[in-house]
Amino acid sequence: MSISSFSTSTQPQTAPTLRRRQWMGGAVALGATALLSACGRNKTKAQPVSAGAKVLALGDSLTSGVGATAETAYPAVLARLTGWNVVNGGVSGDTSAQALAREPALLAEHQPKLVIVSIGGNDFLRKLPESDTRTHVHAICRQALDAGAQVLLVAVPRATLAAALGQMTDHPLYAEVAKDLKIPLVRGAWGEVLSKPELRSDTVHANAKGYEQFARSVQGAAAAVGLLAR
Repeated sequence: MSISSFSTSTQPQTAPTLRRRQWMGGAVALGATALLSACGRNKTKAQPVSAGAKVLALGDSLTSGVGATAETAYPAVLARLTGWNVVNGGVSGDTSAQALAREPALLAEHQPKLVIVSIGGNDFLRKLPESDTRTHVHAICRQALDAGAQVLLVAVPRATLAAALGQMTDHPLYAEVAKDLKIPLVRGAWGEVLSKPELRSDTVHANAKGYEQFARSVQGAAAAVGLLAR
């Protein structure tokens, strides 16, 4: 959608006016470069998740908070930003297959209203078949949806030489899963953090500042699709 499509004025627009309209058209600043894709294309409208509701953050060491403390891991920061009761379902070293295997117990125990899925980095590091990773991520999201939860999928950067040099690109499988299941996708949030040395504790984990930035990106993404009441 072009900038002019947000305007009903027939008068010529100055550059500052165009910039203001572009900002308004974006609906919300997402903190880093995190962008949402699937919801907009598939016209899926999320339902607001109320303060105090259970939210499951499912993932690996980036979710558990390796490189920081429990209080500065992203689920804890997100809980403070949103008022949600965010359960940290991150296990360091988990692959997508392992997360899929333990998800049913987590869903049964916590009955979350929302599941934030951020998994696959260990698959890429171990060079596991990418088709298997896609299948597992798809099944994780489908399993959560079938349990009555909404899903917010987070794209994870692919493991490449460019990534090692700080040039990170989301693996395309996440966009494919989001499009197929018509769920919102957070783009670029981990790449924005892990590409900056000042936001990392080591080459593959964030520090407290990095987890806070990521949590703010997720908060912005959730607001953009209606998961946070305005």
